[in-house]
Amino acid sequence: MSGSRWRSIPELALSAADRFGDAEAVVDGGARLTFRELADRIRVAAGAYASELGIHKGDRVALWAPNSVEWIVAAFGLLAAGGVLVPVNTRFKDAEAHDIVRRSGAKAVLVEDGFLDREFTAPDGVPVVDVRSGFLAAGTPLERDVGEDDLADIIFTSGTTGRPKGVMTTHGQTLRLYDEWCDLAQLRRGDRYLMVNPYFHIFGYKAGLVASFLRGATMLPVAVFDPGTVLDLVERERVTVLPGPPTLYHSLLAAPPGRDLSSLRVAVTGSADIPVELVRRITTELPFQHLMTGYGLTEAGTVTASRPGDPYEAVATTVGRPCEGFEVRIAEDGEVLVRGYAVMQGYLDDPAATAEAVDRDGWLHTGDLGELDEKGRLKIVGRKKDMFIVGGFNAYPAEIEGFLLEHPAVAQAAVIGVPDERMGQVGKAFVVARQQVTADELIAWSKKRMAGFKVPRYVEFRDALPLGATGKVLKNRLAAEEVAPQS
Repeated sequence: MSGSRWRSIPELALSAADRFGDAEAVVDGGARLTFRELADRIRVAAGAYASELGIHKGDRVALWAPNSVEWIVAAFGLLAAGGVLVPVNTRFKDAEAHDIVRRSGAKAVLVEDGFLDREFTAPDGVPVVDVRSGFLAAGTPLERDVGEDDLADIIFTSGTTGRPKGVMTTHGQTLRLYDEWCDLAQLRRGDRYLMVNPYFHIFGYKAGLVASFLRGATMLPVAVFDPGTVLDLVERERVTVLPGPPTLYHSLLAAPPGRDLSSLRVAVTGSADIPVELVRRITTELPFQHLMTGYGLTEAGTVTASRPGDPYEAVATTVGRPCEGFEVRIAEDGEVLVRGYAVMQGYLDDPAATAEAVDRDGWLHTGDLGELDEKGRLKIVGRKKDMFIVGGFNAYPAEIEGFLLEHPAVAQAAVIGVPDERMGQVGKAFVVARQQVTADELIAWSKKRMAGFKVPRYVEFRDALPLGATGKVLKNRLAAEEVAPQS
């Protein structure tokens, strides 16, 4: 079934009522909705956006909440009202989220208060609506006309520099790309898809929710990853599709004897290096029949993917071949360049950054360093800038260093990524102190001010940082000196 049958994401989602009817669409705790019931809720939510918040076509709304049936209804209801979705990372602190809300021009922020024992707020003047307040059920059914070239979402990413930038993508781009993703992942009607990848990320939102609406897979949202919860759901709900970071599969392999994982059929991973031995174990010690890995970025979606039948070595050491409609080439300096229909419309209100990222010939400069093998498979070998990935989340040293420098005891700070067995990489901060402070105190202070994945795992105090002729910290020297700390 081709994504081109639909002009927009909400048209796709609402058509699932006719295509899949009373098949189970979502299972979330005690909530069980059919595709028909889910479509009805989405239409009512669309009406609530229009009547309760005055949302018109093209208006933006931020969604700052965990994976849940309410997230699905809130997001697709907004899209059905013609709105533009601005997902916000639930791990962000208020200051980080408020910056995104302000710059996106969001007319409202939808939240789930109490998640992780916190209250979610918005900048002054922006209404905050709890997704569990009854708002989503307060409207008269509505479905506005939305076209393939209309903007669907603005997803903020820091790209290759520290300040988040809003990536703009249309409905048509998403529909075409994730229709192919479904084929490559072998997602099919009746699959039961356990979703640990957060919906604020394209892996959860597009390769998760949009893909499920395309193929008629049952969506099982998980708000917080917990190995025991995942094992229980796999057994009880007969889960067939389980994408996630390598950490997820380590948990499955460590499951106590007697757990029934026999329903598992499809695994999908990416965003972190995968040892060849782990790939072998996933496909020989677990029931999975198919493991896909790939390379994607917010600015273009899923760019490359492995193919069924690829050998362990290829799946573990490369991110596969380009998806249809994409070209990938390696620049003279080793940077991975990408061109194709799914490359973003640009960064919101930032033409200079857009021009820097996408050149006149349409090539997106990814900031990643890579190689192409003789089969055309892409291997990522490093990052042009010093961004590192913690359990699938991009961490940007410049941003973390900015937070650290707010501490009164910190005179200078430099952050690099260091290897970690479970998370792939974690942050290590090299700090020149102006007054007495311990590593534990600095880490505890950081946890109150930035998302958990950004918080340095290790702190090393130095009398001075290595500097180049222009006064810039030589992070490559710090990395070369670094021996991976023992956890």
